[in-house]
Amino acid sequence: MMDYTLHKDIPVPLYYQLKLQLLADLKEGKLRVGDMLPPECELCKRLGVSRPTVRQAMSELVSEGHLTRCKGKGTFVAAPAVRPVDARFFQGLQNFNEEMLQKGLVPSTKVLGLEVVDDRSDIADALRLEGDRRLIYLNRLRSANGQPLVVVETWLPWAPFRALMEEDFAQKSLYALLEQKYGVCVDRATRRFEAAGVTPEDARLLGMEAGRAVCRVQTLAYSRETPVEFSLARYRGDRNVFTVELYR
Repeated sequence: MMDYTLHKDIPVPLYYQLKLQLLADLKEGKLRVGDMLPPECELCKRLGVSRPTVRQAMSELVSEGHLTRCKGKGTFVAAPAVRPVDARFFQGLQNFNEEMLQKGLVPSTKVLGLEVVDDRSDIADALRLEGDRRLIYLNRLRSANGQPLVVVETWLPWAPFRALMEEDFAQKSLYALLEQKYGVCVDRATRRFEAAGVTPEDARLLGMEAGRAVCRVQTLAYSRETPVEFSLARYRGDRNVFTVELYR
């Protein structure tokens, strides 16, 4: 394993030669998910190159999601990205379970919290609430094929939807419940995307290293021009790929 040869007499950077050979072993299955790679110092000795050379190759593979570093343990072959997010996420509205099933993936949800809150005036304003400004707060960890992908915090007006407090959101879809129980169909949403560093709590839930990035997605969903749901989702940056098709 890893019997690599780096050529110093060709105009291809040494780190890139190493990266390509590692990628080839990953593609051919010589390196499998969970395999631990040799320490950087050992690779330097084997290959006769400097530590920055090895570190750059490894760092690029980590940032691209092929490898993962575990502090105090080493560098391992990462599970491949589930890649659940595509153009439909930007151009259409589907619930999480529908999206995953259409891609041949098995969705699962863990409810992290469900309560009534009255301390989020910013969200009550976004939902245009007057009078009773209490909110239902729903916090979920959502996974596909057992891989945690996204933490989603959701707020809805409590007064019209109070019976949702009795529902099992580990098994049921929020959008389906809104439509079936209240005749409320989410037909439009605005989304805002931004990159952010993962928080310690989200890193624990998503199985990420500290310092890695997540994609934060803020959504305000409407039914017949009335805002009914505000959500804030944090997607793993290394297991979610966002793709958009553009036409001229």
